[in-house]
Amino acid sequence: MGHPLTQMFRTMCLGSALVGLIWISPVADAAGLLKPVGSQYRDMQIQSHHVEVVIQDGHATTAIEQTFYNPNPDTLEALYSFPVPQQAVVGEFIYWINDVPVVAEAVPRQKAREIYEDQKAQGNATALTEKDDYKRFDMRVFPVQPQQSVKVRLVYMQDALLDHGVGRYLYPLEEGGVDEARDSFWQRNAVVEQDFSFNVTLRSAYPVDGVRLPSHPEAEIHQEMQAGAALWRASLTSQPESLHTGAIESVSANEDTSQGAESGAAGEGKASHQPRAMGLDKDIVFYWRLQEGLPGRVDMVTYRDPKVSTKGTVKLTFTPGDDLGPVTQGRDWVFVLDKSGSMNGKYATLVEGVRQGLGKLPAQDRFRIILFDESTQEFSKGFVPVDSNNINQALAWVEGISPGNGTDLYQGLKRALTPLDADRSTGVVLITDGVANVGVTEKRRFLELMQQQDVRLFTFIMGNSANTPLLVPMTRLSNGVATSVSNADDIVGHLMNITSKLTHQAYRNIRLDMDGVKINDLTPQEIASLYRGEQLVLFGHYFAAGEAKLTLTMDIGAESREYSTKVMLPEAALDYPELERMWAFSAINGLQEQMDYLEQKDSDKEKAIEDIAIEYGLLTDYTSLLVVEEDVFRQLGIERDNRRRVSTEQAARKTRETQPPAPTRADKHQPMFSQPQPTHSGGGGGGGSMGLWTLLVLLLLGRVRLVDVRPSR
Repeated sequence: MGHPLTQMFRTMCLGSALVGLIWISPVADAAGLLKPVGSQYRDMQIQSHHVEVVIQDGHATTAIEQTFYNPNPDTLEALYSFPVPQQAVVGEFIYWINDVPVVAEAVPRQKAREIYEDQKAQGNATALTEKDDYKRFDMRVFPVQPQQSVKVRLVYMQDALLDHGVGRYLYPLEEGGVDEARDSFWQRNAVVEQDFSFNVTLRSAYPVDGVRLPSHPEAEIHQEMQAGAALWRASLTSQPESLHTGAIESVSANEDTSQGAESGAAGEGKASHQPRAMGLDKDIVFYWRLQEGLPGRVDMVTYRDPKVSTKGTVKLTFTPGDDLGPVTQGRDWVFVLDKSGSMNGKYATLVEGVRQGLGKLPAQDRFRIILFDESTQEFSKGFVPVDSNNINQALAWVEGISPGNGTDLYQGLKRALTPLDADRSTGVVLITDGVANVGVTEKRRFLELMQQQDVRLFTFIMGNSANTPLLVPMTRLSNGVATSVSNADDIVGHLMNITSKLTHQAYRNIRLDMDGVKINDLTPQEIASLYRGEQLVLFGHYFAAGEAKLTLTMDIGAESREYSTKVMLPEAALDYPELERMWAFSAINGLQEQMDYLEQKDSDKEKAIEDIAIEYGLLTDYTSLLVVEEDVFRQLGIERDNRRRVSTEQAARKTRETQPPAPTRADKHQPMFSQPQPTHSGGGGGGGSMGLWTLLVLLLLGRVRLVDVRPSR
């Protein structure tokens, strides 16, 4: 027990997912501990920050443990804020009370805040994690006693999909810096004082021939063999020789594990090495590349415990073969570039992105460039041919302009869509953080604008707090692609991916039909388009074991194609209980997108989201994760359903750690696709040689560092 906070409260910040086209830029805000500007208290300290990531079977599980220290003579409250990782499914939040880990339960948002404030007023230990729209998570912890530490753990899951056979995982540590009111109120301490470790383990059922961390050349990368299967591990530490993989021990939801994050401290015998402070100011991006020549395929992962329920959960991942033909006719391109104040620190990389993009356009194409802040500017009076003279002049013009004030995104897009040549197809490349604050800002107006013209919108989303609820729907409405890029990314990789999509046909009007055993509750319910190199993921439920015939129908231009196979849904499958949460998260996203599209409240949909989130223990806009003492849970009548779910998931993760990755391909005996999966360096379709040439140039310029570790023969 503690006593109530009577003065200023403290804040803390974990990691942030800078979702932007940023290569080299100063960091506006980093992950760290926050306190109000002008507070008389000393900064709280992040004593340790340990991250364990496991990537396997198409999804990544991220576990973060941190300890925070209060150097002040007073008891304080901590507010720990971190941007929302892309598509993160958050269900496990643990706060140690009297050295005992207590698992949070999902509670309706307003009720959870009221309980938290009531417990804090009584001086009781409590913690709360809330979602602040699309921008960030806020974690409140009380009390942090004078000269004492507290420990928290958060686990989230997300899809780990491939694009052209290359996988990408991002651990976010950079803030977007677009919330000026918030940034002016808080100051942050973004330094880990003692122990920092980041460890990622890649367990792939398919052969991997290279991995890399482009912005962290100091990372240690190595391969291990487990029962004949190769595992890849990468590690970053604040003490290069004293910290190692496995810094976080498994935490049982039902046990007293008081060692916790301290188990990741410096090894014995290394006391002479003073820890160096680690700044939480740079995203960590981990890439892996699958072996060339792998087939187009269907992968399936399931969870069904017939002792508990007849309902099973299935995840289907479709990786089409390389049968999309190249586009040969000339096209028009409009580059729409955000130069508003929120793009400070990102503009130089924006210019580099345009340089790379223009250099990839074929000679028969034409282009325009439009810049916008609170007004718009254009390089030319219309489309100009793609040639070296026009490209050089355009780049010199763009480089000579500095970021301004305000963001009139609507006018920038409106100018891009007029005039267009009806005889040529048009693509619009938009680079922005989407923080529209001047002129038209209503989402509906943007959607109506995109519906007026037959163009494809390709959006590079910049910044952790980018307005994805606006940018993603209007991109999808145009059947385009929205791409999020970090400061720690290889910009060349993203450009190679998008170039391949721009230069090839796409699948449209995608439909999945099933015979035999039925798969119900499919989510997402609508898939408008699929571009070259992308994977399609569907979640669903099944209630009986047996064979299901799957038929994908996809349009390519005026042609309709069918792809079929059969898969076997198992009676029992216990390896991935997390799939239940991932289905729920996908279903919630579908409901939220419907409301976002209409820009209106829907009490029925909101209640449906709340009900699903509470059943599956999820953090959403309508539910929070609440920790109180065990007797308080009982007094409040809050069932410990999430504690049971967390215990099941932890046990499954322990089991998976001891076993080699099992094959997940479900269509091996009746392949759905006849061609190998697309890659940049091989396979049909074109564009590969250009990608390799660009990569070679960057290597010669010293801009890219490859880590390609292969097993010895």
